[in-house]
Amino acid sequence: MPRTPDEFAVHILLAGGHREEVRFTTIQEFQKWYSSELMPKATSNDFISVPIKNIQGEYMVVRPSSVLAIRVEPIFGGSVERF
Repeated sequence: MPRTPDEFAVHILLAGGHREEVRFTTIQEFQKWYSSELMPKATSNDFISVPIKNIQGEYMVVRPSSVLAIRVEPIFGGSVERF
């Protein structure tokens, strides 16, 4: 029986070598943000909001044209946290 991830860590590689990690509760939630916010504005230099749901009072904005790569990693309840 396949395990179901508890959440998904989305690693965003930005121009200049910066890396950010954002977590989504479901893959569908990530796909919705990706297809409705990021992809339509992929070449834009205008800022878009990146949802950060697990940190209260904090937000992040990025320029879609600065996103070089995205890696999606499933996180399971039994996974060891990496610091």
